[in-house]
Amino acid sequence: MAPRTIAERKTDTLARLEGDENAWVATAGQGVPHLVPLSVWWDGEILTMTTAATSPTARNAQASGQARVAFGDTLDVVVIDAAVETVAVPDAPERISSGFVGRCGWDPAANDGDWVYLLLTPRRVQAWRDADEIDGRTLMRDGRWLD
Repeated sequence: MAPRTIAERKTDTLARLEGDENAWVATAGQGVPHLVPLSVWWDGEILTMTTAATSPTARNAQASGQARVAFGDTLDVVVIDAAVETVAVPDAPERISSGFVGRCGWDPAANDGDWVYLLLTPRRVQAWRDADEIDGRTLMRDGRWLD
């Protein structure tokens, strides 16, 4: 199969962001990496996830302000490096709360304990299916989609 063009990869990537319900999120703090699957909602600009406020993911994201998110499997992957803002669930704008609940089907506010939303703004997006797509895998750089 011939490698996809950047336009085709972007179309496929946006379909994945809009369609996938879960993604892997990686954070690191004090040299210790942490990787977990979380529910995700893409609003066209920001990826929204949620986790317990005391989790390593939340602590690492708050400390570093960054995360890496992966969608798909090893033969059709999207990797996003993102800036992260954390917002306590009770303090989140209604648009974030209702969008996440509507997309993911569960409300972190209904769970015991303190929860935060992770608001991830993509800075770099890469997508590839196989070795022949390694060249040209970067679709977004410095928060701007490439042509």
